[in-house]
Amino acid sequence: MTLEARVTSLHKLRPAEEARAETAGSSVASLEARTAAVAAIAAACAAAVDRDARFPEEAISAARAQRLLGIMVPQQLGGDEKSISDIVDVCYRLGRACASTAMIYAMHQTKVACLVRHGRNSAWHERLLRRIAGEQLLLASSTTEGQGGGDIRSSAAAVERSGSRIGLERRATVISYGAQADGIVTVARRSADAAASDQVLIAFLKENYALQPFLAWDTLGMRGTCSAGFTLKAQGDIDQILPVPYEKIHQQTMVPVAHLTWAGVWTGAAAGAVERAQNFLRNAARQANGQLPPGAPHFMKATSTLRTLRGLLASAVASFEAAAADERTLASLDFQTMINLTKVEASELAVSIVLSALRACGLSGYRNDGEYTIGRNLRDVLSSPIMINNDRILANVAGAALLSPLPASVQN
Repeated sequence: MTLEARVTSLHKLRPAEEARAETAGSSVASLEARTAAVAAIAAACAAAVDRDARFPEEAISAARAQRLLGIMVPQQLGGDEKSISDIVDVCYRLGRACASTAMIYAMHQTKVACLVRHGRNSAWHERLLRRIAGEQLLLASSTTEGQGGGDIRSSAAAVERSGSRIGLERRATVISYGAQADGIVTVARRSADAAASDQVLIAFLKENYALQPFLAWDTLGMRGTCSAGFTLKAQGDIDQILPVPYEKIHQQTMVPVAHLTWAGVWTGAAAGAVERAQNFLRNAARQANGQLPPGAPHFMKATSTLRTLRGLLASAVASFEAAAADERTLASLDFQTMINLTKVEASELAVSIVLSALRACGLSGYRNDGEYTIGRNLRDVLSSPIMINNDRILANVAGAALLSPLPASVQN
């Protein structure tokens, strides 16, 4: 929209609407500035976080100080009520600085999104949302369990009920930043006699549970997420179970928000690698009187693929936002296939981009001790195809793809 058109449209607004439009504009600018402040701290500490496989305490403390943890919480509960596109953009910006910080933020916001959409009719969960906005609580996720690995739609551990009290013991092979979180949102079987797929989602606060570590976190990348394995022993009130069956939460919120925010992280990490390659090539060209080094074509491939990935992500976010109020669309085969394939494609493209950036930098990118190193970006982004394994996703959606007709034109 041109500047003249924007001015004309504002003149057509009623005074109250104009005030809201100005407030929204300043809020977006404020969010960008707050995110930039956190990203700067995350970038400064990223090498140490990766080297020591430690929680990015400085960056998460900065996120609390900038009040980024509760930005999705509705305004009436004390939050900023930001959209999923805002959240994905924050993930992207943080991902350029430190992928571990960005992934922690993405996983936290996925849990908050579940509470916002499915806990608004629950007094207990509304109080929790107020605390997230007011106290900037950090929520961890526990969905991976035992031998099931990434099969989130199957739980072994079951909720035990005694009157209005509940208990849960869960052997979780991964709880990212579990030891550092203020609460854990976990999935479990509804009861001991329920089927593995008859699940509920439960929010526990730190005073509700104990964690017993049994599996360390020493990995190639994403080292700062501290995704160790724990036995989770929790007790709480029955009101802490979200009132909506997990099947609906999974379709409508958990999968779409997780895949979109994760893709934002990976896209950011890829963009960070491309930026380093760009800086390397500029410096090399200055030293060679304008002559580009042999890796320049790989830089062009990286930038082109990054453009494709950003377009893919923007399209998927727009599709989710357009369908967010329509439960039938969110549960449809087409939408679920699209959102799952977005995760697969984003992860594969992100790896390709970082590899191209590495080849553009040559030995300077391969080294770990220089300003143009791509090592951490590559190790972090290599987690993306196996974070809920792409092979599992493709196998699950293959049957749906066989039943779906191919597009008749490029416009549908």
